[in-house]
Amino acid sequence: MTVIIAPLQRANIGAHFRASGLRGQAALIDPFINVDHAWMSAPTFPPHPHAGFSAISYVFLDSETGIENRDSLGTHNLIRPGGLHWVTTGSGIIHQEDPAEEDKTVHSLQIFVRLPSGQEDIAPYPLSLEPEDVPILHLPGARVRVPLGRFADARSPLEPPTDVTILDISLEAASELTVPIAAGQTSFVMPILGPISIGEQLFSPEDLKLPVFRPHDDAQDVILRTHDTPAKVIIFAGKPFDA
Repeated sequence: MTVIIAPLQRANIGAHFRASGLRGQAALIDPFINVDHAWMSAPTFPPHPHAGFSAISYVFLDSETGIENRDSLGTHNLIRPGGLHWVTTGSGIIHQEDPAEEDKTVHSLQIFVRLPSGQEDIAPYPLSLEPEDVPILHLPGARVRVPLGRFADARSPLEPPTDVTILDISLEAASELTVPIAAGQTSFVMPILGPISIGEQLFSPEDLKLPVFRPHDDAQDVILRTHDTPAKVIIFAGKPFDA
């Protein structure tokens, strides 16, 4: 497997927003553009425009509250802990996302994904997945939530315009899980909680780095191993548009 170590960047706004982000690596992680692992405890970003790609908000189950989402399409919904909201921005929207409750912290991912060629200017539209509708696989020493894409016999009910997989994986201490990556797909693993061996290298959220696995003609296996403590990671996978 061809592995490239990508750096993460810290971003802090006052005392109410902090994030570690995979940014400036769009060519490497195609079809993804960037990913922010963030904590937000107060309104941070005023209404702002997006166009030409898809924006995904995924709220972790351990989040103290959800995200109140509004946009210029008329959408006004609550993204609850464990839920996901995908908006295809296409020809353009204005949106705003804030913590749903005061003095509570949202723990989430913000993910930008490319749209297929020729669809960058399509009419914008949203997709939402409630927490109870996320498929879950319970395996020895591991639990895998499948908010997007597929894993083993589990498949997300969402059908977004770009076919990507996002897996929320929790592992017990001293556990191992093999995650197959389809031929031709880029994948990367973002550590969320605790140290974990990915392949032959140890990673943790504090290291501000993650492994990116380049596409291969054959399917590949990403092997996750925990040691003395539990861990959580997110695996991202998708076929690059610019192969």
